[in-house]
Amino acid sequence: MSETHRPTPKQQAPSLVVELLGGSTWNLAEQKPEAFTLVVFYRGLHCPLCKKYLKQLEELRGEFAAIGVDVIAISMDSQARARAARMQWELGDLPLGYGLSKETATEWGLYLSAAVKDAEPDLFSEPGLFLIRPDQTVYYASINSNPWGRPYLPTFVKGVQYIAENNYPARGEVIS
Repeated sequence: MSETHRPTPKQQAPSLVVELLGGSTWNLAEQKPEAFTLVVFYRGLHCPLCKKYLKQLEELRGEFAAIGVDVIAISMDSQARARAARMQWELGDLPLGYGLSKETATEWGLYLSAAVKDAEPDLFSEPGLFLIRPDQTVYYASINSNPWGRPYLPTFVKGVQYIAENNYPARGEVIS
């Protein structure tokens, strides 16, 4: 059985550089949020649950921004598929990263899936959600092997507000 690395709270986040719709490059190491960077990995254009999740993320961006959280959503989709998701899902100006490599997805501990339907790409990552501190350490990690079971964003934003207001420590750092 092979050993898989998962990003661990209080440890340095893996490197993350992706192209954004709009023509720029986004680099986690260059982010300077007031409180956190929220990185949401999604499955891609083929996923109706991702559509709902990213639509809700777009709707809550103002609430996240008000508590010092910068948001990005990233997939292994091509630029064309990411552009189609933005338009079809009506995601406004939610920052969308595309072209996540298999290697980077693996470094982030994301599960990978092969296509089982015609609409799916040959290979894509399953969902993951990470809160990253301004010093680039992981605060929170949620990694899913299927499209369901992700943190419920309306409750999550309230939890992050509590964390920020009360200087609540990261948990889950003990490695056996």
